[in-house]
Amino acid sequence: MLNSINIYAFYYKESEIPIQNDHYIPILAGKKLHNNPNPMQGDDSGESISEKNPWYSELTGIYWVWKNTNQDITGCCHYRRYFTAKHSTAKFPLTRFLFFMPGRYVKKTGLIYTRNTTWIKKMAITDEEIVKIFRNHDAILPEKRKFKRSVREQYVRHHSANDLIIIEDIIRTIYSEYLDSYYSTLNNNWLYTNNMFILSNIHFQKFMEWWFKILFEFEKRIDLKDYKEYQERILGFLGERLLTVWFIHEKLKIKELPLIYMKMLKNG
Repeated sequence: MLNSINIYAFYYKESEIPIQNDHYIPILAGKKLHNNPNPMQGDDSGESISEKNPWYSELTGIYWVWKNTNQDITGCCHYRRYFTAKHSTAKFPLTRFLFFMPGRYVKKTGLIYTRNTTWIKKMAITDEEIVKIFRNHDAILPEKRKFKRSVREQYVRHHSANDLIIIEDIIRTIYSEYLDSYYSTLNNNWLYTNNMFILSNIHFQKFMEWWFKILFEFEKRIDLKDYKEYQERILGFLGERLLTVWFIHEKLKIKELPLIYMKMLKNG
């Protein structure tokens, strides 16, 4: 089992790599769009949607992992965000000042901010910790991010309400059994954000098939050119909502963990 765990950290440009070993693998998402050569493994080989990175964000990297790798447990994280099993963010607010001094502090629930790359290497989740968690759980996800308003209201406030209507129609058409979970997600005031997870292969394969089938169908029904600047990452934003829908519906036993967020990296 230890030899069958890979955690993929997705980058969007050349940057410092704080963790790289046999099981933490950096991936340059959207590499097909980069003009300058970069030795980092990209998402542009084999079966790939690398050229869609402006709209799919880290999901082009996740798609590449799905189609071109094979391991018993697959993890997906960001180049500045890593799961940790060694700290709970609930402990940090009481000692915020003490942790601010060495460069570690909590800014919001579920995120432990740091500028210390040496500390991140010590705190990032290990293979042994993953195996231990999976003895009693089916998945590892970030701690829920809570909003002041419902997920529907939060989305409409920052994006287009029509996006949610299209997604609803797609789910009703091809995955109608997930419709109640979709409504539940929109009515909740929390999400599993960042498109991050650690899953065993059986659940990973099922989730990927479901996730990308909906996202690709959404892409067919809209014009990507209509989404500009911040909105350009539309498929990434919808991916977070859909991820939450899937996990609510599947009722897997989830272990929620905080994320260490490296605020600053060289060239990052």
